Amino acid sequence: MVMRVFVAGGTGVLGRRLVPQLLARGHQVTATTTSAAKLGLLQRLGADGVVMNGLDAASVGEAVGGARPDAIVHQMTAISMAHAGKPDLKHPDRWFALTNRLRTEGTEHLVAAAEATGVPHIVTQSYASWNGVRAGGWVKTEDDPLDLLEGTPAHVGMLALRRGEEAVLGYGGAALRYGAFYGPGAIDDQVVLVRKRQYPLVGRATGYSSWVHLDDAASATVLAVEQRAKGVFNIVDDEPAPAAEWLPHLAACAGAKPPMRVPKWLARLLAGEQAVVMMTEGRGFSNEKAKRELGWELRYPSWRQGFREELAGKEPA
Repeated sequence: MVMRVFVAGGTGVLGRRLVPQLLARGHQVTATTTSAAKLGLLQRLGADGVVMNGLDAASVGEAVGGARPDAIVHQMTAISMAHAGKPDLKHPDRWFALTNRLRTEGTEHLVAAAEATGVPHIVTQSYASWNGVRAGGWVKTEDDPLDLLEGTPAHVGMLALRRGEEAVLGYGGAALRYGAFYGPGAIDDQVVLVRKRQYPLVGRATGYSSWVHLDDAASATVLAVEQRAKGVFNIVDDEPAPAAEWLPHLAACAGAKPPMRVPKWLARLLAGEQAVVMMTEGRGFSNEKAKRELGWELRYPSWRQGFREELAGKEPA
């Protein structure tokens, strides 16, 4: 069935991979951007572009009302350096301040617009890479709670994820908890740090993370839209792994020297509590529910293959 799909955040790293996949499946796509200068990009992708401020209820209502979609996909973030400045793991409350608002206020504006115009389904972006609750096993399912990181600067961002999920789940939609993205444009800043040996292993680096290639994240999103999925889904690859495995592999694929190793106390001073938790205590996630219920098949089942292909032939700048 051909659907009219409204992609909020169509020019982000995931939006740019999602829009072509929706179009390839025959759907009609209206995609938003915050900048009129990017309307040409959406046009080249094949979508109807519209400028929208996700933090302005009237702007969101007008954009959704004009598109009259069958489904809304929330992919609005402001993590790029153009929006958020240089990555700041030590102060994620500052670095993610605008993204946190998009995940709370922005989500609620989209839900309100959906209610006002009768849009039957919403899919929203959430996050599940290393932030599973730090108890029990190293790999978590959708039934396990996320770690809210109380008492750290990351707490406000974790609460924002939960609030955004609750708004969409309350509407009968789906929350896709994506792993850490890699793919075109997604990890360029991390690769720069790896090549400068400024991305060290912390302690024994036993903390797990889950990754997902942008194209696989997009394909899962298409399935969630087409099937009008409900509930929470972990959208991650098949191989959650400790930092002691994935970071040296990323360095090797990038043609860099092996990462240095620093003690936890020093990492806490330099990069903050979130970095230490991720590297030493992080919990990864299982994708079994998404594969079982959505029929999702991954092109990149492991970051081992994906990092290698992503960085092949890319020389240091």
